[in-house]
Amino acid sequence: MIADAGPDTPLHLSFASVRDGGQAVGAGVLVAERLVLTCAHVVNSALGRGRFVQQTPGHDDTVTVRLPHVAAGRDLTARVVREMWVPPRATARGGDPVVPGSLPYHGDLAVLELAADPPAGAAPAPFLLHHYGNDVIALWASGNPLPTVRAVPRVSAPPWIALDVTGGAQVTEGFSGGPLWDRERQAVVGLVAAVHRAPEPAAPGAPPATMYAISVPAIEAELPTLPPSAVPTARRGVQQLLVALERVLQGRQAVLACEERLAARLGRPSAGPAADLERLVGLAVGVRRGIPELLDLVRDHVPYGGDPYGADRYDPHARAGGYAARDDWERLRRAARAVRPGEFLTTRQRRDLSGLLAYCTRTDPRALLEGVLPHAPELPAVTGLADAVDALEGFGSTAGAPVPPLLQGVVRISADERSAGAFYPAEDLDAWVERVAARCGVDDAAVSQFRADLAAAAPTTPPGGATARINGTDEPAAAPRVQVELLPTATGRRFTYQIWAWADRQSHRLALVRDAEAGSEQVVDDIRRVLRTEVREDPETALVEYFLPSAWLGLEVDSWESCDSDEDGPFAPGITRRVVVRTTERSRESYAGWKQRTAALPHAKRLVLDHRHTDRKVARAQLEVHRDAGTVILCCEPHHHGTLLRQCVQAGVHTVLWHRAEHGAQIARDLLAIVEGTDHTQVPEAVRLERAKAMAEPESASHHGRRLSLLYDAPDHRPPQLAPDAWVLTQP
Repeated sequence: MIADAGPDTPLHLSFASVRDGGQAVGAGVLVAERLVLTCAHVVNSALGRGRFVQQTPGHDDTVTVRLPHVAAGRDLTARVVREMWVPPRATARGGDPVVPGSLPYHGDLAVLELAADPPAGAAPAPFLLHHYGNDVIALWASGNPLPTVRAVPRVSAPPWIALDVTGGAQVTEGFSGGPLWDRERQAVVGLVAAVHRAPEPAAPGAPPATMYAISVPAIEAELPTLPPSAVPTARRGVQQLLVALERVLQGRQAVLACEERLAARLGRPSAGPAADLERLVGLAVGVRRGIPELLDLVRDHVPYGGDPYGADRYDPHARAGGYAARDDWERLRRAARAVRPGEFLTTRQRRDLSGLLAYCTRTDPRALLEGVLPHAPELPAVTGLADAVDALEGFGSTAGAPVPPLLQGVVRISADERSAGAFYPAEDLDAWVERVAARCGVDDAAVSQFRADLAAAAPTTPPGGATARINGTDEPAAAPRVQVELLPTATGRRFTYQIWAWADRQSHRLALVRDAEAGSEQVVDDIRRVLRTEVREDPETALVEYFLPSAWLGLEVDSWESCDSDEDGPFAPGITRRVVVRTTERSRESYAGWKQRTAALPHAKRLVLDHRHTDRKVARAQLEVHRDAGTVILCCEPHHHGTLLRQCVQAGVHTVLWHRAEHGAQIARDLLAIVEGTDHTQVPEAVRLERAKAMAEPESASHHGRRLSLLYDAPDHRPPQLAPDAWVLTQP
């Protein structure tokens, strides 16, 4: 049975059901004629082993596979490819076993080789990198389209992608190993690995369930010997590429030789004597990174302006022979970028760079993008240097910038490593840039000049000093942060959560995931653990940020503390740390207001919303009239706080101060006094001191520092990469 033509046909032709006897235990996807990619824990389940067993299955261990949309009742026998067995492990390096229930973990990939050719009609799936905001679907292990899950990628947490489940079936056991299918782009963008179990039944307005998938870059890094994956058929630029290749590959023999070599590189069968220019281009555009491979191969065997079969072999550092030949090569590069704008590097070049980036810890990915792309209207959301490099690869050179953004980024990373005394990997990164630049036609003099300009603009402050270089200026070193993405249950008394750490201008790190429901004391205990193990609190005290859906901004997270269980007494972050509340629910409209209020901050006034403004329309009108107000004081009955907080978020207000119990004219004056004359960056510390003063005066039960709360999403705190709204992730 061949699936009917439709938007998911490529998914159906490649979808595999991994089975234990007659029962489906997981899924997989066909990536080559006889190779099925799945999760290692799915294979373990199919073999009746423990989920996280690391031992490689033996040659006699066979797995039953079906291609349900191609041959529904036909069982296929498969064995694990031993060199492509990557069992789950606790850390990025090493082989420590995974503690059951802990997330995230690494590896968890396996490749199965079918004992015979698959049924007629089966075809390997196309793969692309995921896009934030693009809806994706996942099929259950049986392949039946009814239990389909719809989701949206939310944030990268290498090696995984976190996705918000937006509809369809409930995510249960059996989705693991299955492909994430992007319908709009007609490609697989990841492999389902795990799920965050939402409380049952979910309360109205509760956060969506979270599904985790292994990203395409992680798959490529873990399985370097896996044949390059297919990609959706390219349309734009193909005719330009054909014309450009006709001018560079002159003669039939040149085309035949190039097609044979490219097929060998990509692990695809050659057309042999039947090869022609159209087949050569079709081969290149049908495989991930096939276009960079084609350019690299053509340049290897056809020198600039020389005889393709003469003694003048290619020298990567040689200057162009003639102007006509140079023009032909530039035309070829432009056509290649039109066909695959997001691919600049060959598979080997990208793999070598990934290995070096694993040792780089001094560069903040977001700051890197800002430095390389200072005028970009929107920056992509990135988590980690590998993500940032993938993003830069998609940007072409601009006028007056002979060094492509990708190479600029790697030069900057190298400079940061060298400034910290890490000559490895800095020297190897420089060598990588030199080699790639030469092979891609980038003038080495331009790279040297860019490196010199960067060194001349570097700050004189030594590493570890009080300032850091951001966007070409010296700025005070930012305080470290601990960010808690909190998912309350219906009662608001139990929680599941993720805790992220950010310090020393390094990338955000997912430090802890709690999938089992826990109380507020456990949340605070875990925050203390992350502070002790992940954050070096110098030069300032860490900032603790709770990310909450708008409906749960009333939770008194700023007053939570741990049990009095050790000699130091209970840990109360609201007193010893700056604790603020942030929301994950900003929209395009609210972000527009956020930008306007940010621009008005130097002369902005404070706005008080009191009992006169508890009607939503009145509150909204006040916020519209005072569009330059960046700070709002709430002073009304507590049961109106939720409504007014949501109005403030929708209007783009980034600082809201309120007392959770008291209201009235005196409280309004007290709260205004806290923020009056205070720079917005100092507001969290001012609030912390007021809380501490209230605690230090136990005899004064009416001190306004008690039950004081702050929503703080000011300009030095970018709208979070944790936010479910994927559009927010791309904004400064």
